Amino acid sequence: MQGLVVIVYPLLLMGFAILMNRVQVRLDYGAVGGKQVDEFLESADATDVDNLAKSGLPAALDELRHRHGHDDEATGPAS
Repeated sequence: MQGLVVIVYPLLLMGFAILMNRVQVRLDYGAVGGKQVDEFLESADATDVDNLAKSGLPAALDELRHRHGHDDEATGPAS
């Protein structure tokens, strides 16, 4: 019985590590990078700060870009 635990436990641990890596990759893909934060802070006004407080940074950045007339959506998140 102990031999079975010695074999199964590392396999379960590796499976869990692989699963957590996949979760982290998905979270990193949706993350906002430092360059985007700097862009927001340089050109934000009171309306943008209200959007930030209500809906978070990604939505506030989208609104800021929409109002200023330039879409940088193709740049994606910073790594």
